[in-house]
Amino acid sequence: MTWRNMSPQDLELEFNPRATVRNVEARIAAYADASAATRERLECVLDVRYGSGEKETLDIFPADAPNAPVHLFIHGGYWRAMDKSDYSFVADVFQPAGATTVLVNYDLCPDVTLDTIIAQTMRGIAWTWRNIAEHGGDPNRLFVSGNSAGGHLTAMALAHDWEADGLPADIIKGAIPITGVFDCEPVPDISVNELVRLDRETARRLSPLRNPPRRAIPVLVAVGGAEPRLWIGMSKDYAALCLEHGIACDYMELPGHDHFDIGRAAGDSQSPLSGAMLRMMGL
Repeated sequence: MTWRNMSPQDLELEFNPRATVRNVEARIAAYADASAATRERLECVLDVRYGSGEKETLDIFPADAPNAPVHLFIHGGYWRAMDKSDYSFVADVFQPAGATTVLVNYDLCPDVTLDTIIAQTMRGIAWTWRNIAEHGGDPNRLFVSGNSAGGHLTAMALAHDWEADGLPADIIKGAIPITGVFDCEPVPDISVNELVRLDRETARRLSPLRNPPRRAIPVLVAVGGAEPRLWIGMSKDYAALCLEHGIACDYMELPGHDHFDIGRAAGDSQSPLSGAMLRMMGL
């Protein structure tokens, strides 16, 4: 799907979720309230440091049983907003099902660049693989998901050269990028770039559509059916890219879900999305 000849107003509507969803701040506040309740209810270890950056921390919700599969979640916010603490609610699905849940934080634009955010997220994943056994998780069953900006970072983790970091190539066993920013090239032309500050070359270089997964692992690409046409198109295009490269990729479009509905679905035990995520992990 093309966007290159669209007006600035239409680009904003297609590629900035906040421009098409009502009551965004109230929806985000509801994320935070649900997450605070989760932290009160479930056992957790908060703000574990994985690097030297200000926000290079993660939260761990350990499973009851030892050697549990691990689900690592990367938060959204278009790389310039939100926090891991807004998404604790995803542990409501995974911890009771027997998975150790990890939520990764990263510094935000404009304080850092997107290159730095990607590097931080890779450090968070690497730290989890190296250390999660101390919290009862099985590093050899590590699955990664994330929504929106976190979907982008999930896809970039699949394209990352883990062996160059001295780690096994197959540290990620499956991935679920949810409503991801798979094409960064429109970002310089929309208002979010006031903070993200991508130039056109960097936007091309850091687009998952130009960085396919390195290994053939299970991938589920999920998007809301009520999201803008070109936003949905990014997910379809990324799923097609995976299939072109021999990746066992499924595509899920949730009818009636907007950008913030589908983010919440990752922590809803009744959602077909969370059910598919658990099945991928064998739970």
